[in-house]
Amino acid sequence: MYCPFCRNPDSRVVDSRMADDGSSIRRRRQCPECGRRFTTVETTSLSVIKRSGVGEPFSRIKVISGVRKACQGRPVTEDDLAMLAQEVEENIRSSGAAEIDAHEVGLAILGPLRKLDEVAYLRFASVYQAFESLEDFESAISLLRHEHEEHAKAGAQEAAKGSEKSQL
Repeated sequence: MYCPFCRNPDSRVVDSRMADDGSSIRRRRQCPECGRRFTTVETTSLSVIKRSGVGEPFSRIKVISGVRKACQGRPVTEDDLAMLAQEVEENIRSSGAAEIDAHEVGLAILGPLRKLDEVAYLRFASVYQAFESLEDFESAISLLRHEHEEHAKAGAQEAAKGSEKSQL
């Protein structure tokens, strides 16, 4: 790391801290030659490969703008969208890949969006999963209904176990 003041090719790390929700590291450095201090920020790069083959840095803002239209008229706040974009980025980064296909980013949005708002999920999924007929929508809706029923059964079983324990 070159000193930005005297161009000495060496520097000493004085302090390191996590920044930006743990996605980067901020380091304070000191030049042994001139004694001046400067700050560096280290981040891992994550590139999104578009259909054309061109790569560009991952952008939470693009995730938000892509999901915003599906959420139009739904009770979804800007904070909800920011949290969704953060979750998508964390999920993609946890895969360990430095490059990801743009279509894979769209698919990575589906899970968190389903938890956030099911109608917005269906709108978004209809584009990313290329729904072509009413049957595609019907099967997606029946899958959501099935998950709701399974969730309700599990909740009822947990409630029954809780009431049995309280009676003992």
